[in-house]
Amino acid sequence: MAPANPSTLKLRIISALILAPLALGAVWARGIAILLLVFAAVLGMGWEWARLCGRGRLGRTGAAIIATLLAAAGALALGAGAGWAIGLAGSLGVAIIAGATREADPIWAGAGTLWIAAGSLAFLWVAFAAGRILTIWLLAVVWASDIAAYAVGRTVGGPRLAPRISPNKSWAGFVGGIAGPALVGAASAPLLHGSPGFFAALAAALGFAAQLGDLAESLAKRHFGVKDSSGLIPGHGGLLDRLDGLLAAALAFMAAAAVLPYF
Repeated sequence: MAPANPSTLKLRIISALILAPLALGAVWARGIAILLLVFAAVLGMGWEWARLCGRGRLGRTGAAIIATLLAAAGALALGAGAGWAIGLAGSLGVAIIAGATREADPIWAGAGTLWIAAGSLAFLWVAFAAGRILTIWLLAVVWASDIAAYAVGRTVGGPRLAPRISPNKSWAGFVGGIAGPALVGAASAPLLHGSPGFFAALAAALGFAAQLGDLAESLAKRHFGVKDSSGLIPGHGGLLDRLDGLLAAALAFMAAAAVLPYF
């Protein structure tokens, strides 16, 4: 793997130093702060997905994508379980509109909308049901997965993970994206009053989910022929490029919370 461009790496670090404290502050403040954070993220991801599906144009399909995501998040934010139903029904509506107008591929438009809606709703659930500490822990695990995958992949290199989907991803980076979170999980266990083994295993599973989320977004970008979902975040690309792993990990965390005795 080629060495990272120093200017790009610098931009990545600066962007992270600005955005990470904002996210952590919103999670800690909860209430309106976390809602505004999620709404901003949903709006940005919806805009990016609408432009990808519409090949640079929004149209009626794009408007339906954005409306569905905002309506689903808004319903859940108000305490209504209807958020999930709105996400599902709205995604189906997106597919129908895309097919009727021929503005986008119905399957890609609808499936992507459902994916963003489900991940965003799962994160909102974590933020309000699991509490501040576990939400921050989830963010730390996903960030550890991203950083470890990037660092190990560039340092070790080796065989490519899925060259037809993402030529730059290696098996070494994929393993690093699971091992990094496991270390964070084990180290944080005393703060969470749990077993290091339990939290290492849970964090590794969430890291695995985050890596799969990243691969899913890479597949979408390959399908649409773009390098980044947008240029909203200097050095990182778009919101989908940064939040793809979190969407998957939040869904995995919510599923784990439903079956594991700790929660």
